[in-house]
Amino acid sequence: MNEKRLVVACFGLLVAVVLGALAYQFVAPLTVSVFLYYSTRRYHKSLRRLHLPSRVRAVVVLASLAVPLVLLVSYAVVLLAVEARHFAAQYALVELASQNLAWFGGVEKIPEFTPHGLYAAYQAGDLDPFIEFASAHASFLTSLVSNFFLNLFIVIIVTYYLLVDGDRIRAWLLRFDDDAILREYLEAVDEELEAVLFGNLLNVIAIALIAITAFQAYNAVAPAPVEVPYPTLVGTLTGIASLVPVVGMKIVYVPAALVAALPVLLGGDTSLLVYVAGFLAVAVVVVDTIPDLLLRPILSGENTHVGLLMLAYTLGPVVLGFYGLFFAPIALVVGLTFAHTALPRLLGADADPEPGFAANQRRLDEF
Repeated sequence: MNEKRLVVACFGLLVAVVLGALAYQFVAPLTVSVFLYYSTRRYHKSLRRLHLPSRVRAVVVLASLAVPLVLLVSYAVVLLAVEARHFAAQYALVELASQNLAWFGGVEKIPEFTPHGLYAAYQAGDLDPFIEFASAHASFLTSLVSNFFLNLFIVIIVTYYLLVDGDRIRAWLLRFDDDAILREYLEAVDEELEAVLFGNLLNVIAIALIAITAFQAYNAVAPAPVEVPYPTLVGTLTGIASLVPVVGMKIVYVPAALVAALPVLLGGDTSLLVYVAGFLAVAVVVVDTIPDLLLRPILSGENTHVGLLMLAYTLGPVVLGFYGLFFAPIALVVGLTFAHTALPRLLGADADPEPGFAANQRRLDEF
């Protein structure tokens, strides 16, 4: 019997090593999937009141995330392309690029971004430099695009099945419970992860609304030459950029300020730059600083320290790369919850006193 148990244990260890190696190869999309699962689980549960099956609710959750994001990115890309073409035509950037970039030579103008305009440019040979550039880097571009869609597919599939089968996974893990330690720990880490990561989603939405309001208010008082273009879009992107560590929202509102200041700088009327400085002050104080000081502590979970959480968001990408933005806060919550719940029990410490009572107030005569 012992020999059979040893064989089964060795086989199980081998399977675990193989699965761990495979998971490590796709650690980034798997981490994003767990992040999205806990960020959207409350939304998935709230749809129960509509009496929808779990699978339908999971599809609704993913669609309500994916469709607005795709529309937002598409809208931003189209606007960026149109505005870039208008700017290049206004300041003759095509001629300047043709003189200084060898592979760009021969391009006389940027074609219109319509099927007819692109086809006419192709017939005229204006697209030849771009086609040659793409052909020379075809392997890299193909690998980049295929990896992106592969990771996106993994994120969608794993998030979907976590939403559908999350309760089954939890029940399977509790089969190995020992003196309720595992149950206590899993329930605590599950609740804290949901609180922290769902709080991030609420933080993004709140900052996006604040940014849209602030940028619209700025445009209402600023002269036309220094208005922020597309304030609703810029505000929404600012909310999404709040997830990015260190630089955060600055990767959106600083370029927006530069775009607003560029016509003034090129036109020579520098007196209007005071409005741009005012826009930066509003963005830094109203959009970036105040919500970070007021909202983040409220939306950062019940037990996780806000400072440690901010360090996790900052240091995670530095150490692990992009996916560290999602992995570090998850690892922090898992580790702190273990230290708070399971570790004292494993070391033989007494259970925590009742919440709301000090350590020296456990008997009547101590009050």
